[in-house]
Amino acid sequence: MKRMVAIGELLIDFVPQEKGCALREVTHFERVAGGAPANVAAAVSRLGGDADMISQVGEDAFGDHILEVLQSNGVDTSYVFRTGRANTGLAFVSLDAAGNREFSFFRNPSADLFLGPEQITPAMFTGCAALHFCSVDLVDWPVKQAHRRAIESARQAGALISFDPNVRLPLWDSPEECRAAIREFLPYADLVKLSDDEIAFVTGVSDEREAAKQLFAGGCRLLLVTKGPAGSAVYTQGASAACEPIAVPVADTTGAGDSFIGSFLYQLIRDGVTADGLAKLTEETLSSYLRFSARYASLTVQQKGAVMATLEELQKAYPEV
Repeated sequence: MKRMVAIGELLIDFVPQEKGCALREVTHFERVAGGAPANVAAAVSRLGGDADMISQVGEDAFGDHILEVLQSNGVDTSYVFRTGRANTGLAFVSLDAAGNREFSFFRNPSADLFLGPEQITPAMFTGCAALHFCSVDLVDWPVKQAHRRAIESARQAGALISFDPNVRLPLWDSPEECRAAIREFLPYADLVKLSDDEIAFVTGVSDEREAAKQLFAGGCRLLLVTKGPAGSAVYTQGASAACEPIAVPVADTTGAGDSFIGSFLYQLIRDGVTADGLAKLTEETLSSYLRFSARYASLTVQQKGAVMATLEELQKAYPEV
């Protein structure tokens, strides 16, 4: 089985001990290693796949902790660099009564932003089946060019390119700047994952089928849509499928989308699906992938922080998997 490589931010999420209050009212936080690309890598690894992380952390205790957590989840950290130029990024989170989040980021700048294109080498993508990235590190820092180099190298290695914009507007000077960066990188992606509340922001249309057509015209092969309590859907130019929501008690939605796309990528890699093969997937296969990922994500939202389950834990909770 080939490897999945993720590139992007590594940070510490400080998640609240209490729900149902604004961030300014939270008094106690718990430290959790985070960063959406890292969560995706952890999901692939925990399910039994091979995953590498490309990023940079500070020469500080938070960086130590992130590396320890990644390694304990089976993620290869050979390409996670250390720098003394900035500290590891931090994010403070609050949760409303439904488990939805409000963020406050501390990274002005953070260590990941200094990851440069010169640190990206073709060897990182030997045996790589998929490269996954998000938009948080597409800001105007060296790390943006590192993403360009990684995408180019991964493409040359035959990998499919997966992009989850994972919109975090507090990190940008304006919504327009965030949208422009996302649209700049959309043409590189074979697979795009959007939440239902990101579709209109990213594509300019609110209907997900119309959004899919627009993305396909730009080169995308597969659109994955997560809709929280409304379920999920997937579109290719030849087929589509939908999955009903799974009713579970929600403790925290942190990492829900990451666990969904991570488990979806795991299935693609497991089955040897290439970029060209995405458009050939049948409705039956797409439905199967959605059901698997919906069940996997349901385990994540029942815990605080972005906790990724193992395949054995998934099969214990859902024997039909």
